[in-house]
Parts: sequence; structure tokens; C-alpha cells
Amino acid sequence: QLQLVESGGGLVQPGGSLRLSCAASGFSLDYYAIGWFRQAPGKGREVVSCISTNSASTNYADSVKGRFTISRDNAKNTVYLQMNSLKPEDTAVYYCAARSGIYYYTAVAEYNNWGQGTQVTVSS
Repeated sequence: QLQLVESGGGLVQPGGSLRLSCAASGFSLDYYAIGWFRQAPGKGREVVSCISTNSASTNYADSVKGRFTISRDNAKNTVYLQMNSLKPEDTAVYYCAARSGIYYYTAVAEYNNWGQGTQVTVSS
């Protein structure tokens, strides 16, 4: 059974950092592009960052460029999202999603394997 589990969320002050992890079980991430998405209360789910299978290509939403970094360790079957200089507007539930194939897509509908999400709250 394909399963993605996010971890690393929590409460952090503005300007702080968190590192989210997305661990896969039941399948190898070697053949899956990964996306990180987030959903704030009352808003739709939006793409944050994506990465191709071999890490050769990444993508970031304009709102997080220069602050967030996506990476993957296929040997550990895990993808990471390092989040620095966090802002209150980054507050959301963060989800990772997997899509079979080398290249990532930024649309929610392109992904059919989702984790349960992890809450990130940025507040003083």
C-alpha cells in the first residue's frame, strides 16, 4: 500500500525555520516526482515546491522563492522541505504528493498519492 507521511510541522515564530519531511512506504520514490502543497484555512490547495525524480529540476512558488528549499534522499525514501524566514502567511497545512514519472507538475490534479498533511503555524 502506497503511503506518504509528513512530519516536522509545528508552531514557530516569524523569521524562524522548520524542516518538513515526507517519508514514503510501500513503494520506492525513485520513480516519482514529488510536490509540496499547502492549504490555509478558507483557501484552496496551492503548490509550494516540486522536484523531479533525480533532483535535476525543481520549482518554487514565487511566494517562497529564496526562503524554501526542496530536496530528496531516494536512499532514505524521503523528500524534505527546508523552510527559512517563515512568515505568518506561510501558516497552513502542508501536504506532500507523489506522481509517477520523472518530471513534476504543479497542478494538484496531477498527483494521485497524498499524505495526511502536517500543520505549520507561524505566529508570535
